[in-house]
Amino acid sequence: MVRMMKKRFVLLSVAGWLTLGVWSQEQWPQFRGEGAMGRGVDGTGLPETWDEKTNVAWKTSVPGLGWSSPVVWGDRIFFTSVVSDGEVEPPKKGLYFGGDRPDPPKANHHWLVLCYDFNHGTLLWKTELKSGAPGSSVHLKNSFASETVATDGERLYVYFGYQGLYCLDLDGTTLWHLTWEPYKTRLGWGTSSSPVLHEGRVYIVNDNMDDKSYLAAYNKYTGAEIWREARDEPSNFSTPFIWKNELRTEIITTGVNKTRSYDLTGKLLWEYEGMSAICIPTPFAEDGLLYVCAGYVGDRLPINKPVYAIRPGASGDISMAKGERESEFVAWRETNAAPYNPTPLLYKKKFYVLWDFGFLSCRDAVTGAEIYDKQRVNPRGRVAFTVSPWAYDDKVFCLSEEGDTYVFQAGNDFKLLGVNPLGEMCMATPAIVRGSLIVRTDRHLYRIQKGSVQGL
Repeated sequence: MVRMMKKRFVLLSVAGWLTLGVWSQEQWPQFRGEGAMGRGVDGTGLPETWDEKTNVAWKTSVPGLGWSSPVVWGDRIFFTSVVSDGEVEPPKKGLYFGGDRPDPPKANHHWLVLCYDFNHGTLLWKTELKSGAPGSSVHLKNSFASETVATDGERLYVYFGYQGLYCLDLDGTTLWHLTWEPYKTRLGWGTSSSPVLHEGRVYIVNDNMDDKSYLAAYNKYTGAEIWREARDEPSNFSTPFIWKNELRTEIITTGVNKTRSYDLTGKLLWEYEGMSAICIPTPFAEDGLLYVCAGYVGDRLPINKPVYAIRPGASGDISMAKGERESEFVAWRETNAAPYNPTPLLYKKKFYVLWDFGFLSCRDAVTGAEIYDKQRVNPRGRVAFTVSPWAYDDKVFCLSEEGDTYVFQAGNDFKLLGVNPLGEMCMATPAIVRGSLIVRTDRHLYRIQKGSVQGL
């Protein structure tokens, strides 16, 4: 009875918020929020400055390690973590090369889903999904819990690409699960592609080195597989995107071999070659254009770090010739404009790219015209970035692996307004809800809110 009353309260609260028309501010249901856009709602009192104590509503310790982002529904914050019974080699900031760890750890590990109270930061529940020694390894920069959960307000969908897909209710009870033996990943780097939800289905991409890569759709209520489409792809790390455009709904997946679009039955609609050697950023769309990019730092000559802005209605092979900047279905393409890890940001018709080694650039989102080229984020030297940038109130926020958030004026001019330090390693993109930032570091979870003082 108590659980039924809790669920009813959550549903009634959600209905009230939807009536107010503030969905994007009240819920953060997936990686980078609704539409994978990474934006807060302007004029809602979101914080602009903070440090480890100032404008901190609460701070709480988090067990284990994981780089999955927090998601929020109602008064609950959800994310995953993995706790090891043995010693864990700490991640290193700015590490790209030399972090291969091909041998899986031998110690027992615990795969957890955690739920925290939004208002007070207290742990509400913890569900262990699996325990045992990992059957695969991860890069030192990665974690065993890097995929972000997705929620529809009734259930949580938890995906670990190398081992399984799980469905839980909001009280932490497992409703169904699918598991499989670990797939090989590129150089043992692990996985990070998150699940996405659409109209009664949960979609996952599992690109691996065992020649068993696929895109699959599952019934979100039962876990029954609806369809599976084989993919000729090695390991990729990008989350798929559901593109609802004026003509149809498409499932967009990036890939080293090809970027592809599928319809909701798994039928291939269009594809193109010419992406980077590793694909991480998540696609997104606005104003009739789909934005897709990938920029592996190891791609040298010829440089291939492309950004594509794609129009609806394409079919077949839409690959572009060398030097070609636009075509019937490609509004614009820039071959050296994409980041490696962070997903770019589209805000007020401007396309911002946060480069992993500490640069910010800006283009016109409609034409691709350069507004300003790479500008060094920290004028004193190189800073590493993995977290995707976000925006609200005419400001762009860039959170470094050092835990410093660089705040820039949005617009045509590159202007640093300030730096907000937390002093802890950060590689998880924050959630933006109800006037607050929910920030996960390597050790803590923060709720950052204007006017708050930690402990009060």
